[in-house]
Amino acid sequence: MARSGTPRVLISRPLPAAVAKRAEALFDVEWRDTNAPMSAAEMRSALALYDGIMPTLGDQFTDQIFAEFGRPRCRILANFGVGYNHIDVDSARAHGVTVTNTPGAVTDATADTAMTLLLMSARRAAEGERLVRSGAWEGWHPTQMLGLHVSGKTVGIVGMGRIGQAIARRCHFGFGMKVLYANRSAREMAFEAEQVSLNDLAARADVVVIAVPGGAETHHMIGADFFAAMQSHAHFINIARGDVVQETALIEALQNGAIGGAGLDVYEFEPEVPEALRQLNNVTLLPHLGTAALDVRTDMGMLVLNNLEAFFKGETPPNAL
Repeated sequence: MARSGTPRVLISRPLPAAVAKRAEALFDVEWRDTNAPMSAAEMRSALALYDGIMPTLGDQFTDQIFAEFGRPRCRILANFGVGYNHIDVDSARAHGVTVTNTPGAVTDATADTAMTLLLMSARRAAEGERLVRSGAWEGWHPTQMLGLHVSGKTVGIVGMGRIGQAIARRCHFGFGMKVLYANRSAREMAFEAEQVSLNDLAARADVVVIAVPGGAETHHMIGADFFAAMQSHAHFINIARGDVVQETALIEALQNGAIGGAGLDVYEFEPEVPEALRQLNNVTLLPHLGTAALDVRTDMGMLVLNNLEAFFKGETPPNAL
């Protein structure tokens, strides 16, 4: 039963039990019982019916969704996730809607996923597992599945925000790697890290890791010219957003042996993964596992609730954009 005066909130995906329990205590909650993205009709209806909405990746709150409203009933989109390129923040603001996200909680988990992909790609782990599962493995020999030994090599990180810096620390302190980075501004690090141009990074790095936010500014930031500049043994890792990379150019680089391999957790037209990419042995493909740990997803949900609770108390949400 609805509680008088209690904000009515739509939560767009099932969430961990601890988050759900707290949400129910704080708000008059409506739950979507599907993990499918919200349709345009659902989003427009939600803006009219709820005081707040928790959207997440795939829920495309574009300018067209807001267009029919002056000031919708919904006053806050509390995004579940640090990335918010699926929300037109400027349009939301123009219609009186605050947007928040969940930074901090995702940093280490996403950096760990980058390292997982870095090692899996460099050491051909996914390819090796497929070989064992196929029953075709004939046993160890000295030249079997030789990969790239990453210790002491050079990593190039595109984007040196919280996640980029966490990746850099792991590479430097864990593997003694030299760190190059491309970023709009210089960063003070506790170890030597060299700021370089994007092209210089591509040419010098043994492993490239993409860690920039999604959005219009970074759409197709990485394309054919970047892959042509990379060394033929180098590996390419993307844990950012799929559309930062021109996927057709990446596929061509992998097919032609222009780069040594790739590790991907995100895709340009996610969840669609091109057949050409799935057929390649020199790429490791994960199903967007970046923050997929129970405690991390719980922390993210709690940040969503913190943002909603502060907003409805008349305070500035801690993670307002």
